[in-house]
Amino acid sequence: MPVPDLVTSELTLTGRITTASNATFLGRIGDVVVVYKPIAGESPLWDFPRGTLAHREVAAYLVSQVFGWNVVPHTWLRDGPLGEGMVQLWQEQDPAQNAVNLVATDCVPETGWKYVLEGRDENGRMVALVHEDSPALRRMAVFDTVVNNADRKGNHILAMTDGHRHGVDHGLTFHHDDKLRTVLWGWLGDALTAEEHDGIDRVSEGLPGGLGRDLANLLSAEEIASLAARCARLRLAGRFPAPSGEMSAVPWPLF
Repeated sequence: MPVPDLVTSELTLTGRITTASNATFLGRIGDVVVVYKPIAGESPLWDFPRGTLAHREVAAYLVSQVFGWNVVPHTWLRDGPLGEGMVQLWQEQDPAQNAVNLVATDCVPETGWKYVLEGRDENGRMVALVHEDSPALRRMAVFDTVVNNADRKGNHILAMTDGHRHGVDHGLTFHHDDKLRTVLWGWLGDALTAEEHDGIDRVSEGLPGGLGRDLANLLSAEEIASLAARCARLRLAGRFPAPSGEMSAVPWPLF
C-alpha cells in the first residue's frame, strides 16, 4: 500500500477529543492516525494573539527537532475538513506508566522520583505532586524552559512503552514574556548536563540560520528574539531555573 502524502492526502475525521479546551479531533490520513486542531476551533486567550496556537505547536516541533531529543511528535500545518490547522502523529502511550503522579504525602517514593509540591485533594487529604527522575523527562524540562511553555500539565506528557517521553499540546509557547508554568519543577537549581548544554547550543546556533528562517513563518520577530535570549540565559546560568513573576508556576488544572 502506498504511503500517503501527509500534507495533501485526504484527512478524514474519526472522533473528537472532548477534554481539550480547543477543538481537537482524531483523524486518519490513509492508515496514519493523527490529531487535528483547526485554527478556527482555537479559543481566544487574553495573553496570546488570536489564531496562533497551531503555528506555535509547529514551532515547538521544529525546535524539538533541532534539540535532537524527539520530545515533540511530528507536527505540521495543513488544510483539513475544518480549515487549516495543526496535525500531529498520534502516539499510543503505555497506560501502565505515569511520568507524573499525585500520591499521599506519606507515600512519596524515596528514589527515582522528584517532589514538586503538596496540597489537599477534593476530599481534604494531603497529597504530593511528584514526577519521575529520568533523563527523558529532564530533557523535556529543558525544552519547556527554552520554548517558554505556559501549560506543561501532567497529561501533556505521554509515557511510551520503551521509556521515551513525548510532550504534546504546545499551543501556549514562545510568548515574549516569561510564562513558564509546568509540573516539572523537581530539578530546580540542579546543574545542567553536558548533553543538555549541547542541545541548547544547537538551538542557539540554528536561530541565525535555517531554524530561524523556518520559525519566521510561525512566530513574531520579538518572540524569536526572546527565544534566543532564553537560550543564552539558560546556557550562562547552567542550571534549571526557578519560577519567576507573579503568576502561578504550575498550570491549572495540574492534569
